[in-house]
Amino acid sequence: MNTAYADASGFPVGDPTSILSYSPVVLDVPDRPVRLELKVTAPATGTGLPVIVFSHGHGGANFLSSLRGYGPLVDFWAAHGFVVVQPTHLDSTVLGLREQDLPDAPLFWRDRALDMHTVLDRLPEILGAVPGLPERVDTSRIAAVGHSLGGHTVSLLMGMQVLQPQDSREKDLSDPRLTAGVVIGGPGIADEHFGSWARENYPSLQYPDFATMTGTTLVVAGDEDLNPNFSSRLSYRWDAYTHSPGGNKTLLMMRGAGHLFGGISGYDAAETTDENPARVAALRALILSYLRSQLLGDRSWETALDVLSSLPEPLATVETR
Repeated sequence: MNTAYADASGFPVGDPTSILSYSPVVLDVPDRPVRLELKVTAPATGTGLPVIVFSHGHGGANFLSSLRGYGPLVDFWAAHGFVVVQPTHLDSTVLGLREQDLPDAPLFWRDRALDMHTVLDRLPEILGAVPGLPERVDTSRIAAVGHSLGGHTVSLLMGMQVLQPQDSREKDLSDPRLTAGVVIGGPGIADEHFGSWARENYPSLQYPDFATMTGTTLVVAGDEDLNPNFSSRLSYRWDAYTHSPGGNKTLLMMRGAGHLFGGISGYDAAETTDENPARVAALRALILSYLRSQLLGDRSWETALDVLSSLPEPLATVETR
């Protein structure tokens, strides 16, 4: 098996190309307590490149919850034809703002969605910071991907709303410029199984409403992703699929996966409890295939599903609604 094939866990995604990374791209954003820093990772060659805007998780590690994390995913997607833009959100441990007396701390859930709007608003400026890149990018083809709290952010961009009492701000944070979204291990409904720890520490997570989440979305969940601090219900992490309107939703259930899906947040990340390089390889290849089909209109996703169904011991299952 060649290296490219192994890196995709046997899924036919094509050979990787060299990539380039440029960081930090720094934006001054009015009313934001610190400047918005971003990383751009792109193929070194190619034209008509689609874009992924990536939202990191809340996390406990010092640097993974920032533009510096998620290399196993970002590098792979860039090597296979996508430009990936990674903002550092206000809740990043790097910034030290979680314990500050600021609106929406410590999660900064609303600011996260606004960061993503800013990226889309100023995408030409961001791409322009990388020499020779703007003319190679197709800015009409954009998807949003997020893990954990980043999944919550992508859910908002796809139409989910946070109906928090006494919060009179605009509820609709969706963005029509996004063709599709990918929610990886995002938080779900705060029902009777919702954890008292999360209720006390992250009260905004009590009020998600997926009824308005009409955007085309792939929801990725692990069948061992259970944390009683958030919910004693295993299906909590795929509520974005179960409770949102059907017709354009897909659920990718990774077998044996915990919250970090084998180690997606960083290379050899100490916070990974279910380290499994083959699972990481399969997950990123499947997401790549889904986004190629959604943004480029090819049959990559159908081909990936054929491969998945032919495996003697499937790494994942897929359903749609």
